[in-house]
Amino acid sequence: MARRSIKVSPDVRRRAARIKLLLMDVDGTLTDGHVWLLSQPDGTALELKSFNAQDGQGLTLAATAGLRTGVITGRESAAMRRRAKESRIEFVYEGCAQKIPAYEDMLKKTGLNEGEVAYVGDDLPDLPVMRRVGLAIAVANAVPEVIGAAHWVTPRRAGDGAVRDVVELLLKSQGKWESFISQARA
Repeated sequence: MARRSIKVSPDVRRRAARIKLLLMDVDGTLTDGHVWLLSQPDGTALELKSFNAQDGQGLTLAATAGLRTGVITGRESAAMRRRAKESRIEFVYEGCAQKIPAYEDMLKKTGLNEGEVAYVGDDLPDLPVMRRVGLAIAVANAVPEVIGAAHWVTPRRAGDGAVRDVVELLLKSQGKWESFISQARA
């Protein structure tokens, strides 16, 4: 079954055309929000996360097209670090109870202005960054406050290709999609 086309307003396309840095939350944005903890005989717990292959392909394609990417997350996770490396995510900020310091550090490191940054989130800790970026995006299953703060809401849910939808929006709005899809690699 073919995916339906993504509906985007002219204002969102204009904003998306300016984006040079795509930032994201992790749990509930790059994942479906579940954090599986598997009890071990020694009393420790093994953390499991599920990532979507289409999101990974989209992020790799974004990097190939010259779009910089980063994550800001409250948790620390070896699985997330591995996924970030595989997906060519340039900036990884973990253990961030407040996301603004990491966001401001990335602005400083990249020399970009806020209008050149997009942020994808799903829950209340994402709001401070979303209120400052040029393009605020909520995943389809985000909390109402995040959806209300977003310029655009993805057609798909978190962990089900929502980030891929964002990458497609950005690259199409920048006129790069067609020239870079032939460079996609497994």
